[in-house]
Amino acid sequence: MTHLTFDMIAFLLGAGFLAAFIDSSVGGGGLVSVPALMLTGLPLPVVLGTNKLAACMSVMTSSWSFFRSGNIRGRLVAVLFPLSFAGSVLGAWGVKHVPTWFLRPLVVVLLAAVLIYTLLKKEWGGISTYRGLSRNAAAASVITAFGIGLYDGFFGPGTGSFLIFAFLMMGFDFVTAAGNAKVLNLASNLAAVAAFALMHSIDYRSGLVMGAGMIAGALVGSRLAITRGVAYVRPLFIGVTVVMIGKLVWDLIK
Repeated sequence: MTHLTFDMIAFLLGAGFLAAFIDSSVGGGGLVSVPALMLTGLPLPVVLGTNKLAACMSVMTSSWSFFRSGNIRGRLVAVLFPLSFAGSVLGAWGVKHVPTWFLRPLVVVLLAAVLIYTLLKKEWGGISTYRGLSRNAAAASVITAFGIGLYDGFFGPGTGSFLIFAFLMMGFDFVTAAGNAKVLNLASNLAAVAAFALMHSIDYRSGLVMGAGMIAGALVGSRLAITRGVAYVRPLFIGVTVVMIGKLVWDLIK
């Protein structure tokens, strides 16, 4: 466990707030929180586990905000939640048995496709056209929830973008897609925290301090997304996806 000075506590609170402010709407908070935790000197496996603990606190908060505002389809996500959880458990198990290096270029391509599609369809996600799922669409949503949960447990970057994109494809507007995505992201995060806890790879003090900052950031960020709507969430989604692609490409170059 790292020694927490006053300066370190202030740093973790600030980093947590910023990470959750972004993550509460469109995901991508790990771009801030993971590098911040690495500066504490914790080993990388502990950094990842600690980040998941703090992220759970953020996602719980933003999920509750979206739920209270009516921007979550409760019945749909209740069905998909255990599938995302189970997929993440299997993905976390797979990390020990299968190398993840081959996923990085594939994820860059997929995120680029998500970005291009979103940019070309300028009115997409402006209003909800969701009227329920056909049998084929329901089967596809089950596979998608499990598959993205599996990906999040196994690798992770871009999970928020993929979840929002999936719900947009179902016909939801950007705000409701973001709310639904938060709930499934919570499922995969809970599974990851359980896995990291079993491996003793969580620094609980750092995680709880950062998580406190994330609760505040998630409250502010989710409220902003709900009140400002698509005009705020869509460009933020595009911006975070661009940054995520840049980060993955940079990692590939290195």
